[in-house]
Amino acid sequence: MKHARVIHEGREHTGIAHEFNGQPDAAVRLEDGRVIPQEQLTWLPPLAPTARPRTILALGLNYADHAKELEFKAPEEPLVFVKGQSTLIGHRQLTHRPAGVQFMHYECELAIVVGKTARNVKRDDAYDFIGGYTVANDYAIRDYLENWYRPNLRVKNRDTCTPLGPWFVDAADVPDPMALALSTTVNGTVTQQGNTRDMIFDAPFLIEYFSRFMTLSPGDLILTGTPDGVVDCKPGDVIVTEIEHIGALVNTIDAT
Repeated sequence: MKHARVIHEGREHTGIAHEFNGQPDAAVRLEDGRVIPQEQLTWLPPLAPTARPRTILALGLNYADHAKELEFKAPEEPLVFVKGQSTLIGHRQLTHRPAGVQFMHYECELAIVVGKTARNVKRDDAYDFIGGYTVANDYAIRDYLENWYRPNLRVKNRDTCTPLGPWFVDAADVPDPMALALSTTVNGTVTQQGNTRDMIFDAPFLIEYFSRFMTLSPGDLILTGTPDGVVDCKPGDVIVTEIEHIGALVNTIDAT
């Protein structure tokens, strides 16, 4: 099932994806039964609130073609950085591009949502600890980049730089998360295509790897990296990052 968190008429609601005017997922059926078209809602990241700040782990250079695109050798061990919750925004929201920057690019990523406490998990059991998936667009600002292996805070931890959604999709409804097509369009033009099968470090590996040395808690996120095909995003550009069976995340660039 595809779950959403939205604001309608000044109140926060939960709901599920619903057909509207013959289009699948074009509306949300709220918990009170009303069906509201997407454009009439204010969207929140589709994550249930947690009792503690959620950990957000993000992978760098996790697709060999993206590493090649950036003229880097594919990593032999996951390249990981941590993000703050203030980076997260919802579907159809604005991401701010700072004044004066020369290159800001999207990153279409499969986001793993941890479903239960994970510690010392074996690879063969990893999927038991995944609650579901969503789409992330993890923007980066190359102007501020000092080292691709260790992105500094201004590159990846800016407020509004990580749209998430529209849906949280239950893990049981994604039978093979390691065979999903990814794509990005900028103003309707396809600029990026890939498949999760091309990850260097797949979902089971990542659950096992992280849980060896840290506890993963329900609601924590793992952003799994992006394939090649990144381009500069200008103010006014509408970016759609889409993952097969998960959803199409719409975001607009705003000047600051």
